[in-house]
Amino acid sequence: MPANNQLVIVYGTALMSRIRFVTVLLAAAAALLLWSDRTLAAASCYIVSNDIGYVCDTNPPPSSFGKPVKLHDSILPGLKFGKLADNINVYAEPNMNSPIVRNAGDGFLFHTIEDTANNNEEGRLWYMIDLGEWVRGEDITLKSQSDFTGVEVLTQPERPFGWMLVDFAYSESPGAEPSATAIKLPRYTFVEVYDAVVDDQGWIWYDIGQERWMRQTYLSIIEVNPRPAEVGENEYWVEVDLYEQNFVAYEGDRMVYAGLVSSGLNRWPTYEGLFQVWDRHMAANMSGAEGKVDYYVVEDVPHTMYFNVDIALHGAYWHDRFGYKHSHGCVNMPLRDAEWVYFWSENAPNDLWVWVHTSDPHSYFQRVDPADGTAGP
Repeated sequence: MPANNQLVIVYGTALMSRIRFVTVLLAAAAALLLWSDRTLAAASCYIVSNDIGYVCDTNPPPSSFGKPVKLHDSILPGLKFGKLADNINVYAEPNMNSPIVRNAGDGFLFHTIEDTANNNEEGRLWYMIDLGEWVRGEDITLKSQSDFTGVEVLTQPERPFGWMLVDFAYSESPGAEPSATAIKLPRYTFVEVYDAVVDDQGWIWYDIGQERWMRQTYLSIIEVNPRPAEVGENEYWVEVDLYEQNFVAYEGDRMVYAGLVSSGLNRWPTYEGLFQVWDRHMAANMSGAEGKVDYYVVEDVPHTMYFNVDIALHGAYWHDRFGYKHSHGCVNMPLRDAEWVYFWSENAPNDLWVWVHTSDPHSYFQRVDPADGTAGP
């Protein structure tokens, strides 16, 4: 745990434009004096209010990031899904007088909606979940896809970046509560990191531009990492960070895409290691834990890439909890992100590498020796 009077720890090599030595308690007062010119120049946009939105400098630098282009032949727009209620009957036809095919049982049961039918006599809408299998409209809850997508990385990032994980207002200094006039940044807001310090409670605080500070628990942060030794200099690989709950796609040493994930819950962890994708499917049915309270059946899981036996990277339509653990062990990805990785990796010169690890956010920092201005181990 850091002491009250300590070195300000400056973010990795990406932020080492200026190394500073201040106390945490004086960080807010000294902020303007210690702000680097590079940070001011780069902090070209910031949120003024939810109504006004972003205000930017007149000549902002070119962005290093872009949104993925929608594929004209994407399967995603045509997919519709629903969650079945527990212990409902599945019928052969869209009417109550037709034979019961089966009882669905209980569990985490998601199905693709193949067709719909209005039964005017019953005044009821029916959904077909498979050929010859119909369920009543009141027995299924339709699911909408998450609006979140990651970013294509157009040029190697100059600094760490990431996303808000909750709706929260920034603070005007590290360790401080948000002021009454601070704007609440919505969940999934994209941010870049210009500086970072550790407060006297051990929390990392990130400056997301214009002296707007956010505690680490509200963000998922990405920084360029070196490729594993086993990965060739021109090979494709994906980094999955279990601590930050995000992923990065690389071609050799060049970052090309990044986004959020949901890995396995503590009861069903996503295991660390270096793997390679050994099987892939445009859509795959998944099930497990039959007879247990966590029994699940999920149909047509899109863009599935198996890398560790039955553990896969894949799109997830059944939740919007990206940035938090939420799975039975697979790496859940936003739908468009999984689609992007799926087709990008098809052109790889290798079977896609997948490096799963747990980062230590404090390892991004280097302590400063004020005697000689050099970074220590």
